[in-house]
Amino acid sequence: MNNQTEMFDMPEKVKSQASTHFGNMHADSGKDEWLTPPEIIKALGSFDLDPCSPIKRPWDTARRHYNIDDDGLTQAWSGRVWLNPPYGNKTFDWIQKLADHGNGIALIFARTETSGFFAQVWKRAEAILFLRGRLSFYNVTGAISKDNAGAPSCLVAYGLNNAEILKKCGLAGHYSPLNSTKEGE
Repeated sequence: MNNQTEMFDMPEKVKSQASTHFGNMHADSGKDEWLTPPEIIKALGSFDLDPCSPIKRPWDTARRHYNIDDDGLTQAWSGRVWLNPPYGNKTFDWIQKLADHGNGIALIFARTETSGFFAQVWKRAEAILFLRGRLSFYNVTGAISKDNAGAPSCLVAYGLNNAEILKKCGLAGHYSPLNSTKEGE
């Protein structure tokens, strides 16, 4: 995952400053692939596809993986999808594809005020689990980062079966079901 600062709805001056950082890691560090903590994957059950997998990974997140060379955003998706998308200005392109697919769970920053969150999460998802605290991601060697992600994270469910899995997964946080009809649309 590219743990880049989301830059939706930011003033241009802030965008230019934020674009030099990946989460709380500086772009010059060369560490831009951050993996989901394995306990999250374990709590959510098995997945058929991870379209955003690193080339080298210490554990599998699904039965099938696409990496950056495969360009998972342009590939056909099938089955239950695990999505830890690149964080940055393309995050919600990935979330839109998952929403269109209708069967999966995504891990993203809880930037609830952004236009992408409004369009692809609030209006389209079945449920959200706001995770307690800030995650510490892992690098491609399997070592946990000494720093946390620098922002709160959430799991977003598409499909009623995935909403039910989020509700019962046992991860610390606050579960919020979302209705198919929303006020303010």
